[in-house]
Amino acid sequence: LRLSLGGWGSLVNPTGLASCRSSGRLAVAHDGKKRIHVFSPSGTCLQRFGERGDAGNDIKYPLDVAITSAGPGGVVKAFDFEGRGVLAIRESFSLPWGLDATPESEVILTDSEAGALYRLTADFKKGELKKCQLIRSHLTSPRAVAVSQTSGAVVVIEHLKAQGRNNSSTRVKIFSAEMDLIGQMDSFGLNLVFPSKVYTTAVAFDREGRVIVTDVCSQAVICLGKPEEFPIFNPLISHGLSYPVGLTYMANNSLAVLDSGDHSIKIYSS
Repeated sequence: LRLSLGGWGSLVNPTGLASCRSSGRLAVAHDGKKRIHVFSPSGTCLQRFGERGDAGNDIKYPLDVAITSAGPGGVVKAFDFEGRGVLAIRESFSLPWGLDATPESEVILTDSEAGALYRLTADFKKGELKKCQLIRSHLTSPRAVAVSQTSGAVVVIEHLKAQGRNNSSTRVKIFSAEMDLIGQMDSFGLNLVFPSKVYTTAVAFDREGRVIVTDVCSQAVICLGKPEEFPIFNPLISHGLSYPVGLTYMANNSLAVLDSGDHSIKIYSS
């Protein structure tokens, strides 16, 4: 079963997707006039906010979005579900890119240009940033990130550059909750295991702690297994996608895929 939400005109070049684990609502970051859209699980648009600009409730260029127990937060700005700005995080980030919420409602943030991973601790109801902690450095252009809600493990997608044209590739790195490296595999290594080149743009953990990634080369969603068995190859979705750039599991365990190719959210039942 698949349900398609949004579409061209509603979503414009979408880049980030997150779900609220309690209510099932979906938040999407995109390039439209109002840059954050909130949908109900059935596809009704509940709220639009964040126009382009410099004011407190404005957003210049959203790359990703996450939802904590206090509401959805942008990379640098946090909002409640009504679109009211509750916190602006002004740290010395170079190019903040991807983010996800931990079970403790902290935010894990990638800085692609600095090659770093941060943990942000905040009181979103009071609008106070309590701590910004560098938890991993010397990464190569880290972008997408996901946190396991069961083990606290963190998976990061690095974007690698090689000499020559069209030689860019990606690397999946898995860290324990204590940020110890427990597994990694780049596009070349994955190609030795899998039948085609894998170029990963998004990542998520399912409820059992398995790593799920998008592959824009095969236009598919693939399960790479749990960290201790990584990598395995189990295609979950192999048709119907154009350019998948976002993943999130909803409260009912459905998988929502953000498809930038046709500017839509596609929801797949388990």
